[in-house]
Amino acid sequence: MNILCVIDSLGSGGAQRQIVNLALEFKEKGHVVEFLVYHSDPFYYDILKNSDIQVIEVIENNYLKRILKMRKVIRNGKYDAVLSFLEAANFISTLAGFPYRKWKLIVGERSANPNIFKSFKLRIYRWFHLFASAVVANSYENIKMVKKVNPLISEKKLHVIYNLIDFDTWKFNQVDYIYRNNGKFNLTIVASHQYLKNLNGLVEAVNLLNDDEKENLIINWYGGDRPDNSKMEAINKISLYKLDRIFNFHEPTLNISSKVNQADAIGLFSFYEGLPNVVCEAMVNQKPVIASDISDVGLLIEKKFTFDPNSPEDISKKIRLLLSLDEATLRETGEINYNSAVILFDKESIVKRYISIMSESF
Repeated sequence: MNILCVIDSLGSGGAQRQIVNLALEFKEKGHVVEFLVYHSDPFYYDILKNSDIQVIEVIENNYLKRILKMRKVIRNGKYDAVLSFLEAANFISTLAGFPYRKWKLIVGERSANPNIFKSFKLRIYRWFHLFASAVVANSYENIKMVKKVNPLISEKKLHVIYNLIDFDTWKFNQVDYIYRNNGKFNLTIVASHQYLKNLNGLVEAVNLLNDDEKENLIINWYGGDRPDNSKMEAINKISLYKLDRIFNFHEPTLNISSKVNQADAIGLFSFYEGLPNVVCEAMVNQKPVIASDISDVGLLIEKKFTFDPNSPEDISKKIRLLLSLDEATLRETGEINYNSAVILFDKESIVKRYISIMSESF
């Protein structure tokens, strides 16, 4: 099969990581795979190049011209299937199929953004799903939202496929891990810097801890900047609250699995998500996870480790819970997460489902 993957860019985001991992698996199984992007961000370019996967860039600021240029690439590519991720890429890929198409179009829903119900543009994007061959979301919550916005869409078109996780990459390495290294509990976050990811709420929560708890905590945040003021506002609060010793910020890295392996626990503080990669990957890495009670997170980890992202008090309570756990309990919690991950994120079954959807007659 000749497969085209369409997304805004190949930067370090979670949706990008998922579609790249899928593309690599498609290629491994003998399919021809290419990418089409409209922003140049080469975070994954070397990985794709090493697997002989071409990246086609359409760099055009004018939105109408961008649509027309991408449409031309899609229509002239002789593709059997087009897999798109994220709203604008889904919309453009759908428009490329008018007035007719010979390829299967699978649009990927990756964010259970509650603004879908408020924004005319976001609702319109979902109405265009009527023209796709299939809609694949990575959470049941996301599918429920799509059905609510677009009640005319056929149930046969809707699929929930959880994130693909490479168990070899994310396996726990005991040799490289020391519990509470240097006497500090290492809480690690993997997320870009934007208001959605709720760094400000985390800072407020940490400030509610007592002095002994603060002394025993270190937070490592890995992620790139987005064009808003969330990180700067949080840094100002960190300085005001004298929390500089606790918070450490790092650039995105392709070697993020090793950073997760060195963590005592993983945190996710977002106001909304599709299915967060970092939670799934942490589960495979046998880590305890505290996370916002959003999307399908409550189906993945024990409820006692979830919290309301709008409540610094609730977040602080769960950080305090982590700090109270001894090594044996941390290890047991990580093993529970891993056992769930084996069932939920099996790579072979996930790739097989995507290929099956692309190969079906619609």
